[in-house]
Amino acid sequence: MDSDSPAAPTSGASARDDAAFMHRALAEARKGWGQTAPNPMVGAVVVRSGEIVSTGHHTSFGAPHAEVEALRAAGERAAGATVYATLEPCAHTGKTPPCVDALIAAGVSRVVVAARDPNPEAAGGVERLREAGITVDVGVVEGEARELNAPFFHSFAARRPWITLKLAMSLDGALADAGGRSRWVTGEESRRIVHEMRAGSDAVAVGIGTVLSDDPSLTVRDAPAPRVPPTRLVFDRHARLPVGSELARSAREVPTLIVSDAPAAARVTALEALGVRVVRAASLAVALDTLGDAGIRSLLVEGGARLAGALIGTGCVDRLVIFQGSAVLGAGALGAFDFVPPMEVERAPRWRVLERREVGADTMTVYAPPSND
Repeated sequence: MDSDSPAAPTSGASARDDAAFMHRALAEARKGWGQTAPNPMVGAVVVRSGEIVSTGHHTSFGAPHAEVEALRAAGERAAGATVYATLEPCAHTGKTPPCVDALIAAGVSRVVVAARDPNPEAAGGVERLREAGITVDVGVVEGEARELNAPFFHSFAARRPWITLKLAMSLDGALADAGGRSRWVTGEESRRIVHEMRAGSDAVAVGIGTVLSDDPSLTVRDAPAPRVPPTRLVFDRHARLPVGSELARSAREVPTLIVSDAPAAARVTALEALGVRVVRAASLAVALDTLGDAGIRSLLVEGGARLAGALIGTGCVDRLVIFQGSAVLGAGALGAFDFVPPMEVERAPRWRVLERREVGADTMTVYAPPSND
């Protein structure tokens, strides 16, 4: 059975049991949030006679993989057991030995895989396991597994980063009031989730307008510190980032760069002297490809309205996350979608809701574009 169709159990386990155990493996995988990049988050569960024997997850880049951790915890009880893995067990030697070797040596009887590994260097584990006489089923809860590591899967199919656009808006859809003030549109619980999102991203970006109005730090504060702090990125066509801004002053402590097509003027020289990197790009598409080439797989964009409009207008947003508060900012406020190109009602794309939940007094909604699986 391959990953193109949902797996039907080839043992005594039911499809419902397989899904339940894989969901537990996904919960294990999430424990690696912010610690495993550039590797994906992976979880594993060892099950014997319908009971969980042990669990494991990839704790950090370079550490043993999830399957190995779970097998170590299971010990001799792994023999004859079923192992649930959120990603195809690797078949190559990288930072650690191949996971397939550990599974074969442990004497497991069945391996259930959520998703195939898109990395050609690591793939092939399914075939290796089957050659060793181990039953392998692929495709259990595959959609959720791919969503968890969406930037990782995306990186093998596209040059630009996986882009998540986060917008914090008022009840009437505004990012800022008539005076340009945008702080505290949403509540503390929403801001905490945003910091968790930052911790799981390679880079956090804003437009220069947001910097000039809010002077943000764009660091991770209200969440566990990631293994590598996300790069702070400003789309700043004319290199207007103030040398006295929080981002410029701390550029030697946290990687900071601007995307600009401004000439090498005195302001650019002054920013570079502070440690700010300047990425030159004549268009948004070129800028995004350049960032991808630099190893930025996941980009969290936090505004503002012009940058949001440009990204949506060019079809570069992979996930749209909206935090909507309860305040009404009224006339003159800056609308979240004021700079999105106009569209006729009949032809307007319908974004799909992936998740919606209450976050304190706010509502958080995650959307995927119509063309995105």
